Amino acid sequence: MVAVSSWGRLGSWEHEVRFLSDRHQVASPMKSSQLGIAYGMGRSYGDVCLNPDGVLWNATGLDRFISFDEVTGLLACEAGVLLGDIQRLAIPRGWILPVTPGTQIVTVGGAIANDVHGKSHHVLGSFGNHVKKITLARTDGTLIECGPAMLPDWFSATVGGLGLTGVITEAEIQLRRVAGPWLDTETVPYANLDEFFALSEASESAWEHTVSWIDCISGGGGRGLFMRGNPADVGPRTVPQGHNLIVPFVPPISLVNRLSLRLFNMAYFNFKKWQSGRAIVHYEPFFYPLDNILEWNRIYGPKGFFQYQSVVPRALGRDAVQAMLGEIARSGDGSFLAVLKTFGNRQPVGMLSFPQPGVTLALDFPNQGGRTLKLFERLDAIVREAGGRIYPAKDARMPRELFEAGYPLLNEFLKYRDPGISSALSRRLMGY
Repeated sequence: MVAVSSWGRLGSWEHEVRFLSDRHQVASPMKSSQLGIAYGMGRSYGDVCLNPDGVLWNATGLDRFISFDEVTGLLACEAGVLLGDIQRLAIPRGWILPVTPGTQIVTVGGAIANDVHGKSHHVLGSFGNHVKKITLARTDGTLIECGPAMLPDWFSATVGGLGLTGVITEAEIQLRRVAGPWLDTETVPYANLDEFFALSEASESAWEHTVSWIDCISGGGGRGLFMRGNPADVGPRTVPQGHNLIVPFVPPISLVNRLSLRLFNMAYFNFKKWQSGRAIVHYEPFFYPLDNILEWNRIYGPKGFFQYQSVVPRALGRDAVQAMLGEIARSGDGSFLAVLKTFGNRQPVGMLSFPQPGVTLALDFPNQGGRTLKLFERLDAIVREAGGRIYPAKDARMPRELFEAGYPLLNEFLKYRDPGISSALSRRLMGY
């Protein structure tokens, strides 16, 4: 048995880890009297990738490219291939992932199972919108090939299906044409939520990538920095060489507290405001600003941290976000990793996919036990009242009734669950 934790480091639990290394021979390691769940890089924040006292099928050994058509941009690869591996292969050849989350240290299988989204959602939807085929291994030994035009119900259950319909062994992904690794970007400071929504509306038709950092403890006013970008045809001749930093150890207490948050947020806002304007930047710092800080999750100390990410319909988005920021400001807690973004109208393909038309707010909170959970209960009430939902890939404590209310296709999804697969999240939210 091996102690395993997720990225939030809320604890570690014993697991029997079995490694998958041959996509044609996964049936044997998947045979077990115990329930299992697939595990990739462990970058999910909560318990979606954990199965305490059960089996983990580690899929990082399924890391091979199968084929890549440089004319059409169709890529076939195993499920353990990292998104960063795809970017490094494809971008020099004129192609790029249409959708990428805030880290490239994520497996293809994990990106599909959580139907990840990124800064391009308002234009290109979520990751599953660009997946053309999935091969799924079930615990009874059967293999299922599915896609938008082939067993579409199985495809819809598996994209965003939290790894519960089977183990994804390989996939085909349609990449997007790109001139190179550079982006034409602009950073615009905003003073309040009204300015944020005006910037979002003005940017969505002209900019492929939009996102904002919001100061969640500035009295609930909602000041922040709006960042937008488009692929650039040209850029500097040389690629900047990033230098990885590392948080070398877990401090005895969280380095994220009221004083450090206030100081950091003030300094960050003012520095970026001074730097605001247009710039040509490499894709990595734009898409993945934290990937060059190794083990950054250690800064939250031995108790770890939660991420709370919600989406609420756009009609109620401003009032709901204002109410959540007010609760956070009154609590004295908060995060400097605070992201506010509008989602577009493109419908996700997954029955349990998180994105929906509206506005999403994501914040990291140090784990302070009951105090943090009480704050989340107040945020839950705002999300529920607005008709929104919580992102399961980031969650470690969502009430079951909020999950059921937020995902109306849950009962349909349950028809496709693999009875040999279970996770801590599925037991908490679905009963097994």
